[in-house]
Amino acid sequence: MTHRRVIPAIPGPWRVRLKKALAGDRGSVSAELVIATPLLLLVLLAVVQFALWSHATHIAQAAASQGLATTRAQNGTAAAGVGSAQQLLHQLAGGPLRDAAVSADRGAGGASVRIAGTATPVLPFLTLPVRAEAAGPVERFVPDRTSG
Repeated sequence: MTHRRVIPAIPGPWRVRLKKALAGDRGSVSAELVIATPLLLLVLLAVVQFALWSHATHIAQAAASQGLATTRAQNGTAAAGVGSAQQLLHQLAGGPLRDAAVSADRGAGGASVRIAGTATPVLPFLTLPVRAEAAGPVERFVPDRTSG
């Protein structure tokens, strides 16, 4: 059983022109599909890559905040802050954050924790860096000198 296009009864030369125009479109959908499908998949993978990068950034920021809380405590140290941040990274960053490096500094007045790594790649040849930093003053006891 063959299928034919039904062309309405159009009188005169318009019928010939319409028939030629419709006959020239054969295979155009296949060519468009071959071009559009890879582009659509590339856009979809780019959205997934951005989501992974965003998630990895949030994980790094959470670990930096956790490390800062430990580092800036009254008897805290930079090493304790690094350990606290690394512990949270091991719990949360099984997939989206790779090669995370943690560093912390503690001075007399302030402390900071920095985390650097890369997001898990979905698109080939694309490496997105992830950086997070948290800083704040060091907690210290200040006696009340106004009361007697």
